[in-house]
Amino acid sequence: MNDLMTKTGASNAGLYGKDFLLTWEKNPEELGTILTVAEDLKMLRDRNISPRCFDSGLAISQFRDNSTRTRFSFASAANLLGLAVQDLDEGKSQIAHGETVRETSAMISFLSDIIGIRDDMFLRAGNTYMREVGAALDEAFADGVLPRRPGIINLQCDIDHPTQSMADLLHLKNVFGSLEALKGKKIAMTWAYSPSYGKPLSVPQGIIGLLTRFGMQVDLAYPEGYGLIPEVVEMAGNQAAVSGGQFRVVNNMEEAFSGADIIYPKSWAPFHVMQRRTVLLRSNDHDGLKGLEMECLANNAKHKNWECIEEKMSLTRDGKALYMHCLPADISGVSCNEGEVAATVFERYRVPLYKQAGFKPYIIAAMMLTNRFEDPAGLLHAMLSGEKKRVQ
Repeated sequence: MNDLMTKTGASNAGLYGKDFLLTWEKNPEELGTILTVAEDLKMLRDRNISPRCFDSGLAISQFRDNSTRTRFSFASAANLLGLAVQDLDEGKSQIAHGETVRETSAMISFLSDIIGIRDDMFLRAGNTYMREVGAALDEAFADGVLPRRPGIINLQCDIDHPTQSMADLLHLKNVFGSLEALKGKKIAMTWAYSPSYGKPLSVPQGIIGLLTRFGMQVDLAYPEGYGLIPEVVEMAGNQAAVSGGQFRVVNNMEEAFSGADIIYPKSWAPFHVMQRRTVLLRSNDHDGLKGLEMECLANNAKHKNWECIEEKMSLTRDGKALYMHCLPADISGVSCNEGEVAATVFERYRVPLYKQAGFKPYIIAAMMLTNRFEDPAGLLHAMLSGEKKRVQ
């Protein structure tokens, strides 16, 4: 707790009352504040001290794509702080009847504090939609319609998955001891084979967009033709140069694994495929989508050797690199015949993977708390001093 009290203050200026849409829009000090608040919230709950700072209010969740971990993490985070959760189901709302984004945003926000949005289906659209909601909230607040402008948290978009990458960073901080200890560590963010297609680009982009800011050596590996959004890749290289780290793109999984301290094998759809998919989705071209899926699955099948297996793990530093995944992983012989990772590798790292996922509720709660409270350190200190028991 003392660590937070010495580090917060001015570092919350870019978090208080500000949306959290992309990690690279926050400076390293602000990112550090999120991590520290998350750790302190976890410490309070572990000590059975209630961190409820809201007596009432809503956290609105709008999931425009399927979710398990992030959906439950958002609900858990809201409940941890004392907010009730209301899911905005577009199929059961007036959105299905043509209600505008501006009107919907105002109508759901009268007694709301946080809006969490997941919109990763349409390339060049998800993050844009979040900003459109934000603009509508700004207008409603300025017009006196809303007593307070709710904050927006990006629960995954077409560009970034900040709650995931920040949870991953907190996991790495805990495994290696500190953020400073990550400097010079090598992480291999690699594509891996999957028997499905259309997986978003936001996880690998979130990783290279965040970890290149902490002096790490980041290898992005994928087969020819499986590239990410070019601007994000360029930004990652620029950030690595500033932080004293390294960033490179390779087309060989073994090369990326070689000497790596951390490996993150994860399938994604190529940038050019997501561009085509977006056009087909917008036009409701079901035949076109089916054709694209068959084409992509056939192309994926050419790269089944892009699997995290024991032989590749032996190439990592001392053969003991930390295996990471956002889950669910395509586990060969378990969840699919052939997939991203061998069952033996996954099982060996299953408990660390669950711990990695377990940081996400606290990261989301930290984003909520720093958005709504100007002095997180003072608030958390009062919680610790008061020792109000969560379970009586």
